[in-house]
Amino acid sequence: MPELPEVEVVRRGLARWVRGRTITSVDVLDPRSIRRHTLGTEDFVGNLENCTVLDVVRRGKFLWMPLQAEEPRRTGGAFEAMSKEALPGVALMAHLGMSGQLLMQDPDVPDEKHLKVRLRLSRSDGMPEQLRFVDQRIFGGLFVTSLIPTPDGGPGGQGETPLPEIAEEASYIARDPLDPHFSFDDFYRKIKVRKTGLKRVLLDQGVISGIGNIYADEALWRARLHYAKPTDSLKRADALRVVDAAKEVMSDALAAGGTSFDSLYVNVNGDSGYFARSLDAYGRAGEPCRRCSALGLSGVIRREQFMNRSSYTCPVCQPKPRNGRW
Repeated sequence: MPELPEVEVVRRGLARWVRGRTITSVDVLDPRSIRRHTLGTEDFVGNLENCTVLDVVRRGKFLWMPLQAEEPRRTGGAFEAMSKEALPGVALMAHLGMSGQLLMQDPDVPDEKHLKVRLRLSRSDGMPEQLRFVDQRIFGGLFVTSLIPTPDGGPGGQGETPLPEIAEEASYIARDPLDPHFSFDDFYRKIKVRKTGLKRVLLDQGVISGIGNIYADEALWRARLHYAKPTDSLKRADALRVVDAAKEVMSDALAAGGTSFDSLYVNVNGDSGYFARSLDAYGRAGEPCRRCSALGLSGVIRREQFMNRSSYTCPVCQPKPRNGRW
């Protein structure tokens, strides 16, 4: 499953290629990939054709494109501020699932083997004319959804324009550590009233979003904290350290294009990420802990079962807490 940096790589690529362009036609080659659009193919196509993509927005791992039926006026290349009455109201939601890819292609590029949906876009100099949704495993999909006002009045998520709306399906998702509107104070208040382990809250999208299993292990390793450390007794400094570590590790992954553990994951141009080569904990069971080795210590990364998945820690620099919550 793509994690936040992978989805953000896709978002940035899409924003570059599709923002401000009009969807001129839509081909649904496999209705299974729009199954979440319960009103069917005709309604899906009708909601997209002749609409302009205002932006590409991400909240946690959710990705959507706000739509407007008529192209908005521009000033200096940027969309003018819209009144509350003129906010778009609907969006194209993309769920990548395990193998979903959003690819920009020119018309003369042959169809991919697992092409499911094709969006043709208005012409723009030097830009591909088609946005293709390709999905081998068919766990992902596209659908049109409603946008609702954000509870705090801030932007719905990471985007190029500060639209104060969020896709309805993402409305329960908390802000992620890379979001400029993320509140550490809110995060700390939420975890202090929970009697659970630290990694469990890092994976809880209602508390803090976008941190999956890989980056949780990496952030905990950088913060020198064990995944079972109780949150109700967690010191503020420790909580801040792990949030800062999550920001740092995801920023590093963004610079590298994501972890790309699954060979099916590619960014919007079909390029894979390379951050997997830089992981310090995840997937390194039995290998020396790099931090301990640098300090002359003998820590070895250990793999343990955790919530039907795996956790990777160093028993030397991430010791188990006495009162751990598993």
